[in-house]
Amino acid sequence: MNSETLDDPVPAPEALPAAEEAREHESLDKDNRLKPDFVRKVREALDAGEADTVYALVEPLHPADVADLFELMDHDERLALAAAITDLMGSEVFAELNDHVRELLVEELPAEAVAEIAEQLETDDAVAMIEDLDEDDQQAVLAEMEPEDRAAIESALAYPEKSAGRLMSRDFVAVPEHMRVGDLIDYLREGKRLATEFWEVFIVDARHRPVGTCLLSWILRAPRQVALTDVMKRDQTLIPVTMDQEEVALRFQKYALISAAVVDEAGRLVGQITVDDVVHIIQEEAGEDVLLLSGAGDGDINEPIALTIRTRLTWLVVNLATAMVAASVVGLFQGAIARFALLAVLMPIVSGMGGNAGTQTLAVVVRALATNQLTDSNTWRMILRELSIALANGFALGVLIGTGVTIVFGNPLLGVVIASAMVINNLVAGLAGILVPVTLHRLRIDPAVSSAVFVTMATDVMGFFSFLGLAVLSGLAR
Repeated sequence: MNSETLDDPVPAPEALPAAEEAREHESLDKDNRLKPDFVRKVREALDAGEADTVYALVEPLHPADVADLFELMDHDERLALAAAITDLMGSEVFAELNDHVRELLVEELPAEAVAEIAEQLETDDAVAMIEDLDEDDQQAVLAEMEPEDRAAIESALAYPEKSAGRLMSRDFVAVPEHMRVGDLIDYLREGKRLATEFWEVFIVDARHRPVGTCLLSWILRAPRQVALTDVMKRDQTLIPVTMDQEEVALRFQKYALISAAVVDEAGRLVGQITVDDVVHIIQEEAGEDVLLLSGAGDGDINEPIALTIRTRLTWLVVNLATAMVAASVVGLFQGAIARFALLAVLMPIVSGMGGNAGTQTLAVVVRALATNQLTDSNTWRMILRELSIALANGFALGVLIGTGVTIVFGNPLLGVVIASAMVINNLVAGLAGILVPVTLHRLRIDPAVSSAVFVTMATDVMGFFSFLGLAVLSGLAR
């Protein structure tokens, strides 16, 4: 042990993690979420104008936790927090921010500051930060960037939203196919402009088209004199640059990919997509369809209130229109209801149960369409399956409600009528629950957006019509 080591003692390796853990313990709970007490302290310091205190509290946090802190703050508090911790607002924080929160902060920053942050980000994260800006603000930010970075972002913005071109990163490693393993290792060691993080090297031909990939583990274990073409994996999943991000996520999920090459229309390598990007897409798409089925918009608690009201109100108005259609069906039988008032008591049961059954089928079908489980090859099998389930459930519910109505109201005919209506409406629910989303999907309309309205209308109309119609035909309402 030399004297320099003795004179300048270094903390034990375990000391640093212990100190870090102690600091995290003060701000994070056992579920790795920011503690209410910690958030309260930051708020109190902001209210008191104590910027130094705010900085000291936030400095130990991981960038992802800083992003969470911004999301927990109110609108005005976010701006004050950003002003207090300007030095900590690095690219890592912006990459983790919620879209709505990031948009708010970016709008408040000068163009040169946004440009500086964007240049530190991966291309896909920089695009996500800039794409929502107004056209004038976009051009102002791009004008402040280095030509190479500006060209990369402008190229990405030229692709459709939510496409692989927007999602991909241009930081990748590609080498010609004539190289040997030793040449590649030397290149990776000496390369000064390589991507900071990568898991595989893409092998390209003279036209820059990917012909294979080499994992770093293969490269490190192969002899130096072996040609790359002898160790590379030729079977690779290529992502077209215009592919929708949802389809990209499905490819990664199906083939268990860590990264994949993105190619343009000519088959040339233009970027790569890594699994960390896809994780966000899977999470986003998984929640999106559920929220669209309910007409709740993005469902983001950081979304501006005015936008949320407009989105929800639109679908509530549509639902009101469909409810009026169902009410008009009831109006056709108002005479029968007046003669036998018990019909008005029982008819919501039939329509309500049909609506629930339709929603169950709809949820299954929309998910199957989104994950490519339901295709043209098995549509009829799916229809027969759901009809079988609907028929079985209809009979079971019909027997239960029919028996209950007979016992409670002492009217066996009324029990038979409501049981029959229950079977009919469950069949309609099952049929509508699959045909509506499948039809919309084939018309290239997102089935998660519009299906629920049509299915609910079908079950309400058919529920009322079948129950009241059978009541009239059976002579119950004479």
